[in-house]
Amino acid sequence: MAIKVTMPRLSDTMTEGTVATWLKKVGDKISEGDILAEIETDKATMEFESFNEGTLLHIGIAEGETAPVDSLLAIIGNEGEDISALLAGGAAPAAAAPAAVETKKEETAAPAAQPAAALPAGVIVVTMPRLSDTMTEGTVATWLKKVGDSVAEGDILAEIETDKATMEFESFNEGTLLYIGIQEGNTAPVDSLLAIIGPAGTDISGIADGFVAGSAPQAAAPAAEETKAAPAAVAAAPVAQEAPADGGRIIASPLAKKIASDKGIQLTQVKGSGENGRIVKSDIENFTPAAAAPQAAPAAKADAAAPAAKPYVPAGQIATEEIKNSQMRKIIAKRLSESLFTAPHYNLVIEVSMDEAMKSRATINTVPDTKVSFNDMVIKASALALKKHPKINSQWSADAITINYHVNIGVAVAVEDGLVVPVLPFTDGMSLSQIGASVRDLAGRAKSKKLLPSEMEGSTFTISNLGMFGITEFNSIINQPNSAILSVGAIVEKPVVKNGQIVVGNTMMLSLACDHRTIDGATGAQFLQTLKQYIENPVTMLA
Repeated sequence: MAIKVTMPRLSDTMTEGTVATWLKKVGDKISEGDILAEIETDKATMEFESFNEGTLLHIGIAEGETAPVDSLLAIIGNEGEDISALLAGGAAPAAAAPAAVETKKEETAAPAAQPAAALPAGVIVVTMPRLSDTMTEGTVATWLKKVGDSVAEGDILAEIETDKATMEFESFNEGTLLYIGIQEGNTAPVDSLLAIIGPAGTDISGIADGFVAGSAPQAAAPAAEETKAAPAAVAAAPVAQEAPADGGRIIASPLAKKIASDKGIQLTQVKGSGENGRIVKSDIENFTPAAAAPQAAPAAKADAAAPAAKPYVPAGQIATEEIKNSQMRKIIAKRLSESLFTAPHYNLVIEVSMDEAMKSRATINTVPDTKVSFNDMVIKASALALKKHPKINSQWSADAITINYHVNIGVAVAVEDGLVVPVLPFTDGMSLSQIGASVRDLAGRAKSKKLLPSEMEGSTFTISNLGMFGITEFNSIINQPNSAILSVGAIVEKPVVKNGQIVVGNTMMLSLACDHRTIDGATGAQFLQTLKQYIENPVTMLA
């Protein structure tokens, strides 16, 4: 049955979008996860994936055109299906007749078509969204609505934890929240039944039962009790950091609280622009702390109270704490396990003299408004070395090895919940100062969970640096689909031999983990030799 695809709301402030590029044309086959188009929002140009499969039957917004959120973007359905009713503004069930004609396919089509055909007027099934390119499941961190609440378009329904961040999920529909399919703290695959919205009093028991039976098994009984249980859970979820003068609670999203904590902002000083005065991330980002000085005493009180939250454990007493795995931690575990157990790793280690690099960096940083780190120099040298040794810049598949002649270096950044890898597109064409500025920007936004999914895609090679922690040498696990990852250690002052004399020198260890399916030992060794030459003679990187 044909499905309307509308202009998505890709940011919390987006009211309209511009179709920058269509990646599919009418008549093309669409699979779930295919990129339909690139859409320009008020913040960035983002890839928009399809959550459905079928044939692209209609494009409603041409390239370069701008349209409001929820405008008809496209229609996906069965090849040759009549979509005249949808184009005329009719509802999706109007397209059910062609499905009934296909008697031979009735048995397989019935499970998918039945829930849609059974939807009463005005009822919308909301599924677990795919909020990042790598998301396969999500955890409901907090419900901001409870069963029976009125929902307006743009209201925040819930906060959903993905493999990369905790994100606010807005409603694209209006009505009454009739059913909650995934309770707070529970995890479910993308496209599982998240909620049902429709006119108040509508009987949706059959819809919930049918949908759940076909995807994510859950008992329908708890839904009837949610009207009593949900308010307490929702009320307790937004934790107030400070009690306001009137004794009320401060309601803020986890992301807003995290950013406020990082910036040292007291939530009592922030006026929320969200629903019911709720503080959202934009309120924190736009906050000016001019009036925050009088609150120094409460801030000290909060800081002083923080250590008390940890239980005191007497010596000799066994104590444990169980921390539930976040989506990011689950994805890290899954991907690194797959990488280590599927790609035959081997490591090559080389020692590099850093004397000239230290002199060059000191000279470069005398230029006003310029700040270059040793890591920036390693990134630049790696990009140039990859151009000379493109086999390192490759990826494996069962049928072929893909050699990438463009260089997109991913830089591993440690964040509170784990590790993310923002990407520097076309790194070989960037200057040292451009690399430095970009890395600082990406790392800063990674730690505050402001990176866009598109900024963590497309790496061809990865660099991980633990030198700032005093680690002199280590081996990393390959960030697939890359074929190699470079581990960068600390710079160490030690005795070295130069021209037959023992002198004080500065050296650094580099370890290259390679996938033996794509990179032979000699190839990896040649790459490291070239990399060493660039780092030990920084002037060659500026030629």
